[in-house]
Amino acid sequence: MRRRHFLRNAATLTAGFHIATDLMARPKGPVYGHNGMLYTLDTRWSKADPLKNPVNDCHEMVQDVRGNIYLLTNETKNNILVFNRSGKLLRTWGHDFPGGHGLSLADENGEQFLFITDTAKHQVYKATLDGRILLTIDAPIGPGLYKEAKEFVPTETAVDSNGDIYIADGYGQQHVLVYDAKGNLKHHFGGRGEGDKHLDNAHGICIDRRGGTPTLLVTDRTRNCFKRFSLSGELLGIIRIPGACVCRPVIRGGHIYAAVLRSPVIGNERSGFVTILDKDDRVVSNIGGTEPVYADGQLKPLAQAEKILVHPHDVMVDRDEDLYVAQWASGKVYPYKFNRKA
Repeated sequence: MRRRHFLRNAATLTAGFHIATDLMARPKGPVYGHNGMLYTLDTRWSKADPLKNPVNDCHEMVQDVRGNIYLLTNETKNNILVFNRSGKLLRTWGHDFPGGHGLSLADENGEQFLFITDTAKHQVYKATLDGRILLTIDAPIGPGLYKEAKEFVPTETAVDSNGDIYIADGYGQQHVLVYDAKGNLKHHFGGRGEGDKHLDNAHGICIDRRGGTPTLLVTDRTRNCFKRFSLSGELLGIIRIPGACVCRPVIRGGHIYAAVLRSPVIGNERSGFVTILDKDDRVVSNIGGTEPVYADGQLKPLAQAEKILVHPHDVMVDRDEDLYVAQWASGKVYPYKFNRKA
């Protein structure tokens, strides 16, 4: 009995020690956000040495099945930096993406691959997790599309379960281009122009499977909204987020997360924050932004409220619902981590 009592007490003390250690390790300080989606800020999450592994613009981040985090920067000394969740730098690769911008992760037959867009080289790449290039997609030159390669400035990709690749030409002609798994162009939609079916700064794209039937969410950043399309390109609806120049939508669980590069208009520098939408596509929390208020079913314009972010460009959400925010033109800082409060 005494031995069991001792072991039980030892286990309790050990568990308490680990909980206390974890609580001590998690940053304390101001709490950001709204409506129960609250976070504390850790600006020193990355343990990388900026003299050895510098970053320029930190554009986007993804996490693989092992929990490793991949950061894409347009610094060609190390385009891809791979971290563990504690911020330890595990490895780097890539010296050939001067316009490295979009980074997405795709599953294929039990293996994961990266898709990279390069706005300077006007190309899209499929790569292994260790950097071997498997597929390169060039500008689709032809009638009704592109006269020359420099018109094609891809910013993001999304990959369907059948291997179809959706490319958002967010800095070019604003098309969404659909390719098969081998890189053959199937069709396109969107494009620059007036009217809801057209796009202006189609910066990001993702496949939304929350409703059963997959749809595409495409950023229309200048117009402060996401547009929902069928996979064949039919406009299904618009999620308006007034005052928020949103980057790509990132779906985790029932929520949409997005970096807001600037607010309330694209010309207002150093005015970014992060926004979170619920399963009904309503904004429920803003990290560094004003509290979301709806009147008569319409969201009141949002704006930066706290100077904790400069130009956030992407949000990554881990399995604990902690957030990692990569920033563009923000002093070459590594990503910040926002720890979810229980």
